[in-house]
Amino acid sequence: MRHHSPSTWAAICVFIAAVVHFALGFSIEFSVDEAHYVLYAYHLAWSYFDHPPLVGWIQWPLIHLTSSEGLIRIIPELLWVLSSYLVYQVTLEIHHLLQQRNSDYLTQALPLPQTCGLMAVLTIIASPLPHVLAIGLLPDTILTPISLGLMMMALRWLRKDRLNQAEWALLGILLGLAGLSKYTAAFTALALLFVFLSTPKKPWINSSGFWLAASIALLLICPVLYWNATHDWISFRYQLAHGGGSAWAWRRVAAFIGIQIACFGPALTLGAMLFIKQYCHSKKLVLGALFGFFLIPFMIFAALSGGGSLPHWTTPAWFCLAPFAGIGLANAWPMRHRILSRAIRALLVIQVLLCLLGFAFVLAGGIPSIAVKSNPIADLYGWKIAGEKAAQIAQTNHVESIAVQNWTLASRAAWYARPLPVFVLDQRQDQFDIWFGQLSPGASTLLINWSGMSFNAPIGTKSGFEQCKIIDTLEIVRFGQFLSRFDFSLCSNWQGQ
Repeated sequence: MRHHSPSTWAAICVFIAAVVHFALGFSIEFSVDEAHYVLYAYHLAWSYFDHPPLVGWIQWPLIHLTSSEGLIRIIPELLWVLSSYLVYQVTLEIHHLLQQRNSDYLTQALPLPQTCGLMAVLTIIASPLPHVLAIGLLPDTILTPISLGLMMMALRWLRKDRLNQAEWALLGILLGLAGLSKYTAAFTALALLFVFLSTPKKPWINSSGFWLAASIALLLICPVLYWNATHDWISFRYQLAHGGGSAWAWRRVAAFIGIQIACFGPALTLGAMLFIKQYCHSKKLVLGALFGFFLIPFMIFAALSGGGSLPHWTTPAWFCLAPFAGIGLANAWPMRHRILSRAIRALLVIQVLLCLLGFAFVLAGGIPSIAVKSNPIADLYGWKIAGEKAAQIAQTNHVESIAVQNWTLASRAAWYARPLPVFVLDQRQDQFDIWFGQLSPGASTLLINWSGMSFNAPIGTKSGFEQCKIIDTLEIVRFGQFLSRFDFSLCSNWQGQ
């Protein structure tokens, strides 16, 4: 590492990871969420049932140029690279803030800022879950660089005690884009507010720039408000019910914390703990407010996890923690801390090896298993050829739609068999009801059944179809390993639920 500067090594590491992402992006099909958000771009609208519209808008130009999964995945890859760059820059800003505000309190010299930035970037590269969002575009992929941008603006405020009009305008744009990305961006906005409140004086309240930022942010989220107002506020009602989850239990909170550490790697947690131990003995209010970019979303999601939550929801928060972790690890990296330094090195190497092992499992199609449901990687293969086959069967048998029995089966079918409408045969309201409506009584359709989430055909005299007949089957095999099976049934005379 002596032959290059820390910033050069950070760029090299990000480049290598990006190449791996790029190669993997061309090797696998869309996941259920990716296909769902690509359909957002295909059916462009002011907003959508379960999320704000930016995740669809940002893909709209590309899907009109190509249907290649690898090329469409350039967007999340660029956002991941931007997030890594912002992690490095935010680390430098925090380093400067520590020198500026804590110069009289530091008991030991700070490591070089570039070294801190490198360590922060390494903690991100060694984190398993962010690689998933670097390949597949989710709302969290977009919210991550925006959250880091808001953190950068907060740091500029703390260092200068003021923002000029252009910076206020940029802050408003970032807040608006955050609101267009995901509803949980409100947690990041709350962390930003705490930073402003952490200073003794509050001149920003009477600043024209503050109100300019608020006006820009409100203007940018108007499409979401307008769409919800014309759709009975279904997004807000869905999110409130979705966040509540099922019956609350403490064991789910404990499981959530354990899963979080596993998904994002213990190096981030260790680095943050070292930072707190080394540098939080002074200016606790300011640093505590900055920690809010991690703590506020994480604690809220931890509380909600008692009723159920998903691991990737906290991704923006962990990226905001990485700069603190980088400074903490950089301070312990020199060999004078021999035991701790070796432990950090071993931890990073183990995490990187686990990431590479995960990539290998994805490319191989997962671990061989008798039960398809026990191999989650099987979900990433077969949908493209199944969708194309479904479209061909539907045309041959003169049916004008496809049906599935769960919404998670609908997104890939709708994307790979487009423009055929896909009906979800359940009583749960979702985005597909808005796009395609309900299957008409008396209609015939092609029912797709996937072995990874198998259902009995809905046949009945008072509800369901009059009859369903399997007319074709497709088995998905990768490297000699059976992954899943698709059954295509011609169903007639739909009676309704």
